[in-house]
Amino acid sequence: MQERKGATCIRVALVEDQLDTRESWRRLISSFPDFECTCVCASAEDALRMIPENLPDVVLMDVFLPRMSGIECTARLKAMKPDIPIVMLTASDEDEILFLALESGADGYLLKRTKPADLRAALLDVLNGGAPMTSEIARHVVASFRKKSGLSDPSVALTHREEETLVLLTKGYSNKEIADHLGIGIETVRSHLKNIYTKMHVRSRTEAVAHYMSRRLG
Repeated sequence: MQERKGATCIRVALVEDQLDTRESWRRLISSFPDFECTCVCASAEDALRMIPENLPDVVLMDVFLPRMSGIECTARLKAMKPDIPIVMLTASDEDEILFLALESGADGYLLKRTKPADLRAALLDVLNGGAPMTSEIARHVVASFRKKSGLSDPSVALTHREEETLVLLTKGYSNKEIADHLGIGIETVRSHLKNIYTKMHVRSRTEAVAHYMSRRLG
């Protein structure tokens, strides 16, 4: 994060191909007193070139982009800069697109009709280690996981420490906060998360949280 007018400024990268929409979202993000849209990309190709150079604090990624999709772009960005959270923005809540986005490594998924206050809250949430989702999207995710027979599979057996890590993850703790709370190193937290993802057959924090919610509800 950078300093602006004596206060910490959260730097946001925006990836959106429609000019009017791009400008509207850019103005909205920069209107938040503690945010600044410092990187604006009109395509996935621009994003792959500009974002690793600008190193924003968070990325807002449109799903539907020309040529390379936002989903593929997210997967490539995560391979290059895994620690930069990426929140998908779309007008669609179709299950297939939703889960492709989550599998690509997206950290959150919001509908474009999200209210400004909710957008700001979601950006702060993902920066604190959360997995923000519009309520409609969250219902899709939970319903989908509840339908899967694997939810009650006894092979999904987490160790006590992995279970503690997952519970803190669902509360929105960042890796550092989890490490501090449990009195372990950040690398150990990352190792626990990797084991959790493997055992749950998921690929992102968002999926892990949804899986946990589904198990609790089921």
